[in-house]
Amino acid sequence: MPAIEDRVSAHYTTDDLIEAIKAGLLAAGANPIAPRPEDLKPVDEFHTGGILATDDLLDQLEISPDTLVLDIGAGLGGTARHIARTRGATVTGIDLTEAYVETAQMLSKMVGMAQTTAFRQASALDICFTADSFDLATMFHVGMNIADKETLMAEVHRVLEPGGCFALFDIMAEVETPQITFPVPWAETADLSFVATPETYRSAAKAAGFVQVAERARGQFALDYFAQVFKTIEAHGTPPLGLHLLMRGTGPQKLRNYVAAVEAGALAPYEMIFRKAA
Repeated sequence: MPAIEDRVSAHYTTDDLIEAIKAGLLAAGANPIAPRPEDLKPVDEFHTGGILATDDLLDQLEISPDTLVLDIGAGLGGTARHIARTRGATVTGIDLTEAYVETAQMLSKMVGMAQTTAFRQASALDICFTADSFDLATMFHVGMNIADKETLMAEVHRVLEPGGCFALFDIMAEVETPQITFPVPWAETADLSFVATPETYRSAAKAAGFVQVAERARGQFALDYFAQVFKTIEAHGTPPLGLHLLMRGTGPQKLRNYVAAVEAGALAPYEMIFRKAA
């Protein structure tokens, strides 16, 4: 694994994660041994907007029980389980961080979804599957840790069937050199952050052979979402189960820095959907 990928993996590695999640489930009144998939939603959708953003992107796609889905940067497996549970598809998730892969596997077993979801440790720049293996690839908040957008797009294009779609939701730069105060959720320091402009994504996708079919900026959505999050925390305190379990003690600072960059017009999350020629 290249040195930069080792460092990205280390950024996301959290000790005793499964035990922390079980404790959070118990404190939240859920069964810590056999929770429902929805009980995990406060912690297993590690991207802006959580499950709301997930469904906003998925609702633009055609997904059936016959759809073979690859979720890139699957994290704890929340999006993969949500797709499998609500759309009936079989989903494979890959992630760079071994602790996330192990936790995703355990959580899928705990909620009874080990048969419809699978997880493997792999890089988005060297996807461990043969060509034409999937009908759909999804990616939520992953590209900010990948400098080489061209190889990312080429690898996703390679593993998709002709006519397959790549749907992503990433934090992107609204200006060429965005001013960001670190740490942020995806990087403790600037050398691990590779936010790029929407045009960078479009160009890389086109070079790989994709045709773009949709795009939407979601800056205001992000601001509204985090305003509600901060309001809830102020009124009720930090919930027992939440994304703070994945960001260690710097979670609040990371979120404030990210939101400040969105408010300043430096960053915004974007949805993009691309199709591989049939």
